[in-house]
Amino acid sequence: MIRPLVNRLSRGLAAGACAVALLAGPAKAAELENDYPTEARADYIFGCMAANGQSRESLSRCSCSLDALASLLPYDKYVQASTVLSLRQGIGQRTNAFKSTKVFDDQVAELRRAQAEAEIRCYRGGT
Repeated sequence: MIRPLVNRLSRGLAAGACAVALLAGPAKAAELENDYPTEARADYIFGCMAANGQSRESLSRCSCSLDALASLLPYDKYVQASTVLSLRQGIGQRTNAFKSTKVFDDQVAELRRAQAEAEIRCYRGGT
């Protein structure tokens, strides 16, 4: 009598654990795509709107662009590539290292690809 009850409880716990794991899977994926801090998101959208106009349509496209970018490029890689781009704007010997190093070229290229994909999705695709 106790054994069937234990078996049913074990199966119930196993099913519950599977359900929790399945539900947590998409949440983890969403967290990875949404790892950009709010301040960084706001900064990106303000800059985008400054370049593309202060309209509702611009807000929508800039938000779309950021979401697309965040889905393609983790925040830490975005920060690294953005930092390299900033350092490349300087002059002098220190900036030369950032202008002529393959690792930095690859980081910037990855950012540029993600930005191009975001532009295609949000500006040419007609959000």
